[in-house]
Amino acid sequence: MNVSTEYTTIAPHGGELVDRRAPEEQRDELLRRAEGFARVTLGPRALSDLEMISTGVFSPLTGFMVNEDYESVVETMHLKDGLAWSLPITLPVGEQEADGIRVGEEISLSDEAGRVLATMIVEDRYSYDKEYEASEVFGTTSPEHPGVAAVYRQKDVLLGGEVTLLVDDPNPKPFPTYHYEPRRLREVFAEKGWKRVVGFQTRNPVHRSHEYIQKSALEIVDGLLLNPLVGETRSADIPADVRMRSYETILERYYPLDRTMLAVFPAAMRYGGPREAIFHAICRKNYGCTHFIVGRDHAGPGKDSSGRPFYGDYDAQHIFDEFEEGEIGLTPLFFEHAFFCLQCQGMGTTKTCPHDKVNHVFISGTKVREMLSKGEYPPPEFSRPEVIEVLIEGQRT
Repeated sequence: MNVSTEYTTIAPHGGELVDRRAPEEQRDELLRRAEGFARVTLGPRALSDLEMISTGVFSPLTGFMVNEDYESVVETMHLKDGLAWSLPITLPVGEQEADGIRVGEEISLSDEAGRVLATMIVEDRYSYDKEYEASEVFGTTSPEHPGVAAVYRQKDVLLGGEVTLLVDDPNPKPFPTYHYEPRRLREVFAEKGWKRVVGFQTRNPVHRSHEYIQKSALEIVDGLLLNPLVGETRSADIPADVRMRSYETILERYYPLDRTMLAVFPAAMRYGGPREAIFHAICRKNYGCTHFIVGRDHAGPGKDSSGRPFYGDYDAQHIFDEFEEGEIGLTPLFFEHAFFCLQCQGMGTTKTCPHDKVNHVFISGTKVREMLSKGEYPPPEFSRPEVIEVLIEGQRT
């Protein structure tokens, strides 16, 4: 396996950028061998995780977590060696399937069509407490939380071990033009001369609040990486293809093209709020970002059926205080929720605007989706008209 130890900006998490892809000249033979192994079929999230592990986005992970790492992450937000890591990355299988697999055995990992993608040395096989994981990781055991519901749907045994990727395209790449592995993205930053790069995570179209905090961050760095998540999300979220068209539109018309870059983040969404903010920051560090924007309710799923939010507005910022200085490695940039002030006639936050709330234009994502579904235009104070056009067109198709 090739592991790079020289970096132009910031070192990857743990110091080395993991590469778990088999050498090309060995793949045919390895694939032939793998056809004879016991086989585990991967769903969409595990497929995404396999790609992210193998290409270094999840550095320092080299495979799905063994029990010691899993328990340590769930309880302490650190791997067993003490390195900061906030979300479990696991491979669930059914009990009957697990009974046929021995620790020490090499198995094949395939997609739902039966194509062998990778092999894994099974280092561990263990049961786990789903409710405990939900409580510790998501801060709730309510199945109304989409991340908790996903854990409850998982099978009952976890397999852990190092993976070896045997193909170039384990996971469909719907936006190949914008797909960069960490090593290549770091090269692009170097080619552009960017030494200070700020990453922005999103699963929503860019509205004026996002634009304001992104451009504020651009004042102190060399470049902005708009890094939208395009892996598995819930049905209530705007589809990835519509979002991508909205990103292309706003970047082309309202951002300096020589200081911005659009690249997809092919991870599955966990809706893990504070813990996912840490996870997202570590992944962007592996991509080469030196800074990372954390805004209001980062990676939150919103509210439950009673109207109670699962997380506080700034819990995802406060969680960074639970780590020692330098543990995460990149610099988080914390922003309050921005709004358009009718008195200021511009964007601001409570830190910069002196006017009463009655002058502040706030519209929730839920309200915007309702308006779009009816063909109604949110006000220009919320989003650029060109972006709204893309979103309304997406509703029609």
